[in-house]
Amino acid sequence: MDPTDIARWQFAITTVYHFLFVPITIGLSAIIAGYEITWLRTGNEQWLRLTKFFGKLFLINVAIGIVTGIVQEFQFGMNWSDYSRFVGDVFGAPLAIEGLLAFFLESTFLGLWIFGWDRLSPKLHAACMVLVHVGTLFSSYFILAANSWMQNPVGFAYNPDTGRAEMNDFAAVMFNKVQLVTFPHVVLSAYMTGAAFVVGIALWHLRRATTDVDRVLYRAAVRTGAGVVLVAALGVAISGDFQGKIMTEVQPMKMAAAEGLYETEDPADFSLFQLGTLDGEEETFSIKIPGLLSYLATGAPSGEVEGINDLRERYRAEYGSDPGAAYYSPGDYTPVIPLTYWTFRLMIGLGVAAAVIAMWILWLTRAGRTPQGRGVLTAAVALPFLPLLANSFGWIFTEMGRQPWAVFGLMTTEHSVSPGLSTGEAWTSLIALTAVYAVLAVIEVRLLLTWIAKGADQLPVPDDPDRADDDRPLAFAY
Repeated sequence: MDPTDIARWQFAITTVYHFLFVPITIGLSAIIAGYEITWLRTGNEQWLRLTKFFGKLFLINVAIGIVTGIVQEFQFGMNWSDYSRFVGDVFGAPLAIEGLLAFFLESTFLGLWIFGWDRLSPKLHAACMVLVHVGTLFSSYFILAANSWMQNPVGFAYNPDTGRAEMNDFAAVMFNKVQLVTFPHVVLSAYMTGAAFVVGIALWHLRRATTDVDRVLYRAAVRTGAGVVLVAALGVAISGDFQGKIMTEVQPMKMAAAEGLYETEDPADFSLFQLGTLDGEEETFSIKIPGLLSYLATGAPSGEVEGINDLRERYRAEYGSDPGAAYYSPGDYTPVIPLTYWTFRLMIGLGVAAAVIAMWILWLTRAGRTPQGRGVLTAAVALPFLPLLANSFGWIFTEMGRQPWAVFGLMTTEHSVSPGLSTGEAWTSLIALTAVYAVLAVIEVRLLLTWIAKGADQLPVPDDPDRADDDRPLAFAY
């Protein structure tokens, strides 16, 4: 197996695994901040109980997410040194700002939030979680700015003497049109994921609650979470529509591959389901919605959408096909069609399913009802996974649909791998990192299941202020 293929598998495994934690972190931080602020505004202690309960789950997720994220930094030097050398001047600024500003903002105020119970004023304590959430947004913005540059390189000049892309317009990189549609889409999908996480756990506890107080508590979490899922899902759909049009403009091959569209069509239909020949070159069966692809790609039901075959010829003319070129693709510029086709549909389908289930749960819990039945329990278990998987499939589509480019139009994945990387070294790092991540997965699942099963703690009776103990421990259970 070629070292490039092994390196790609390693990067895919570690990146998708790490991204399982990211949307939950972003979404939960916003919801927890909302619960704590609601407690301050209303004085209703059910919101404080929810804040502390989901705060514990949030901390577990953050801890494992940080550990898995560190590996991402090392991989660029381990397996992708040519890529790092080429993009380093462009990526240096946004990623440095992300580390120095966003991550430190997030981690500093998270520490204050963890250890500040009964030591900070309630308003200041709630403000800490708000700033944690702001930190996650800043972090997402700067990281996505770097990724959006890979999709649509702007604000740079190629230096033939050094073989590097050198930034000459920081604002262009930060406000790349791909970035401006990608950021809201990713953040809204994170809100949807975090809220689905809350709904699933709270609904499970609601069915098991034995007191009226706990039923009111968990029903409030279910309904607020389901409401956020629905609002965020609407935002995801709207931002995704804008993103599809920008994607068609800057990466038309990705849109054509997402549809398996080989010949240019005007208007172009969107296939809900499609089968083709084994070589993927010809359609054998499909269920289509007339004109929908034209609308998704161009905003007009009769807009022209370029097909894969025409784009191949255009790319060959524009970029050449010399395998010896330093940063040109030697292939036909076509991604893996079945993979892009189905990840695109799984992303959309799972997101829609999550929204439908959230709407159903809102209906079932109306007017103080507690839903019963095996179907509701299945929905409670499945709901957190649907937007989580939709996020993962969306990123797989985004990255695989760009292939064979690592940086679109400038550098192929084949020319990005470290030149001295051997097959044995690639296999060793892949196996080692996958094994470590498997252990972390067991730890994460075990911790989450343990603390989920405990449920929301009862609030302790306040201590007598005359007998306060300044040496009381700063415990995970607060």
